[in-house]
Amino acid sequence: MKDVVTRYREGFAIAFQSLALHKTRSFLTMLGIVFGVGAVIAMLSIGEGAKQESLEQIEVLGVRNVIIRSAASSAEDEDDESSARPLGISLKDAEAIRKVCDFAKELTVNWETDVDARTYEGKSPVRLIGTTPEHAAIFNIRMAEGGFLLPHHIETTANVCIVGADAKQELFGFENPMYKLVKLQDQWFTVIGIMESKKAAATGAIELPAMNASIIIPLTTAMSKFPREEIGSVRRFSRRRRFGNRIEGGFIDRSTIDQIAIHVDEKTDIAEAAAVINRLIRKRHNGQEDFTITIPEQLIEQRQKTQSIFNIVMGAIAGISLLVGGIGIMNIMLASVLERTREIGVRRAIGATRAMIITQFLTEATLLSVIGGVLGIILGWLLTGAITAYAEWRTIVSFWSIILAFSVAAATGILFGYYPAKRAADKDVIESLRYE
Repeated sequence: MKDVVTRYREGFAIAFQSLALHKTRSFLTMLGIVFGVGAVIAMLSIGEGAKQESLEQIEVLGVRNVIIRSAASSAEDEDDESSARPLGISLKDAEAIRKVCDFAKELTVNWETDVDARTYEGKSPVRLIGTTPEHAAIFNIRMAEGGFLLPHHIETTANVCIVGADAKQELFGFENPMYKLVKLQDQWFTVIGIMESKKAAATGAIELPAMNASIIIPLTTAMSKFPREEIGSVRRFSRRRRFGNRIEGGFIDRSTIDQIAIHVDEKTDIAEAAAVINRLIRKRHNGQEDFTITIPEQLIEQRQKTQSIFNIVMGAIAGISLLVGGIGIMNIMLASVLERTREIGVRRAIGATRAMIITQFLTEATLLSVIGGVLGIILGWLLTGAITAYAEWRTIVSFWSIILAFSVAAATGILFGYYPAKRAADKDVIESLRYE
């Protein structure tokens, strides 16, 4: 056993000496492995970051939710003040869904606008959301302190509010805002809860309020104490959203809301549920396209498919780099075998076996790929940092991705180093000794 350990130790020492003798050649040979491993780590880190974002979006949007939002009106609709049908969804639509759709396990509505919030400690523009107690369960809202809205807050049109993490920081600084007053326009509200910080959903296909910069109040309070501009028998709603710079306009009545969110039970296919809701609202709106229906689950699945395509492309690039690196190792090892033909003959003549010769050259090839793999891990780490800093993509370098990239690098060295090692072991002893 001791002899075996000594032999392998001597083999590694000879391999290091051989690589150190041709530093530039060895480094250039390793470049393919370096770039290949770096690309693998960068690809896996981007994929892991995208996966984490998808999980966060599932938490924010709710994987079993169907979200209906009032659509922005066209310029023609805005100018037509005699329109008989108010634009956008209403409380009556929500009531119809609740009555007709048995699969609606939970349902909540949102009334949204932008207001200036003030306290004795500070002021800030915020997104004001009037909603119902079901909102917390449907959108997985967790409380850092206090509680969410209760049914009696809706019934009594209470002046209470729940503040988001960013709004709390802007308005109260490091003070505890619980049961303190905040002024929303000309109304004073008592803070009864603070929401945990929540990452905003960025699906690209649905606009949801940034919850961290929001203040939530009872729906009845919002609709009765924050009236929208009235024109004639209906009220005109025209505002610029601070969170998106998008102008929405149209005619709405007193029951008009911005969003309905339905949590669908597990027994019902969510796409079929959305189709039923779509038909119901279209029928109620006489076929007008004044609303949009979004299924977060489908958006996230589509994003994951797009990410999978990106991963395949990145994987192909990484694979090509590793292939080039492997060919480079094979090429340099074949040249090394040719240069050291006489050495091989001498070692065979003094008792070295074919297995020992194969091990010697295979060790050199593996060392090339392993050192290249270590440098590739460093490069991959730097690449992920650059991607996060300049492309603003989330990247997560996981331990298993490093192990995978390193294992692939080592396997590449063994795979492409075996043929040159076998060529060296197969050389005739006499001819090798005669080689000049």
